Amino acid sequence: MRLNDAGMMVEQTWNQIPQFYADFAVDVFQVMPNHFHGILKIVGAGPRACPEIPFASETPCGYPNPLPTRMAGRPRGVAPTVGDIIGRFKTMTTKRYTDGVKYHHWPPFKSKLWQRNYYEHIVRNDFDYTSICEYIFANPDNWESDDLFGGPSKED
Repeated sequence: MRLNDAGMMVEQTWNQIPQFYADFAVDVFQVMPNHFHGILKIVGAGPRACPEIPFASETPCGYPNPLPTRMAGRPRGVAPTVGDIIGRFKTMTTKRYTDGVKYHHWPPFKSKLWQRNYYEHIVRNDFDYTSICEYIFANPDNWESDDLFGGPSKED
């Protein structure tokens, strides 16, 4: 798949995810003309992990906590959800694509750039991971049979 400017922007935005979400890394992905596939890896602490610094009024040793119990934004120690990450990805790519339409004459899109939801799947083992990677890597080879490309419909 050779990416145009919009595809390169989507790829760049995907690769920036770890800059904003330190507990996540991007893995295998594929930008397609009408959709996107990608695997996110959790690399930091799990959602029930204890934060490094307690946020109660006292530390476990009984000393006063030097940090406030409330902080602006998301509380420390609360992991972002996949929905948070994908939501930001969609927001940023939509904004950047809109700028491309406005300033670089990219083709405009109708009402929305992305569909409302997304498909998520928890990869539980090596077999699952390998199958998903193979599907993602094979996606460009299957592009001509995609309904939105103009290939045969599923009823054919």
